[in-house]
Amino acid sequence: MSHSLNEIEAMSKRAARGAGLSWGLAEEAAKGTRWLSAFGFSGAGMLADLLEMNDRIPSIDVSPVSLSAEIWHAPTRRMSPLIAGASLSDCAVRLMERGLITMENVSLPLLSVPFMGGAALRLGVPVAAEWESARLATDGRQVCVQASPDALEARHAEKLVFSAPAEMTGRLEPMLRADVSEQNWNRLSAFAHRTFAPATEESRLRGAGAGLSDND
Repeated sequence: MSHSLNEIEAMSKRAARGAGLSWGLAEEAAKGTRWLSAFGFSGAGMLADLLEMNDRIPSIDVSPVSLSAEIWHAPTRRMSPLIAGASLSDCAVRLMERGLITMENVSLPLLSVPFMGGAALRLGVPVAAEWESARLATDGRQVCVQASPDALEARHAEKLVFSAPAEMTGRLEPMLRADVSEQNWNRLSAFAHRTFAPATEESRLRGAGAGLSDND
């Protein structure tokens, strides 16, 4: 099914909130899913994969233990790409100073790539991400991809390395709409429905318009 990027972003935000992510992280997840979708990646499907993978797991368990460490890792040895990416964006200046930031055991590494765009715009230079058989670089507006489909869809990266400044060779331009399979849309919808408040007897009566009083 073809969806506008606005629709994809709105659904992704509701799904992320339904999965228990904070408002801030849900907004970042939605923007990242929109960004990936605009460049033809299966952002919605990957977000659904991540939400199912980390369902009911406290965010602290999949967050970097220390942002000042030489190599970032999470307590569970399974880092969320959303939290890793948001942390990377916050540490953009540190990335420029070091030249590299390395992370270990990151789930669905492609989901961390949109956050490079924010870092690149902040730094004014392209930023690259590399994991096994994959390299992507972006200046925040365009993206360069050197990877096989299997590498892009990897569910786990033992090592994820971000670098700046990066070289961009070959560029993809963003699109205004993206295809999302019905299955992936339904998977996100299932999480989004968790944000709906359960109906009470009073709300059901009001919704039906029945009323309990007779003014005649």
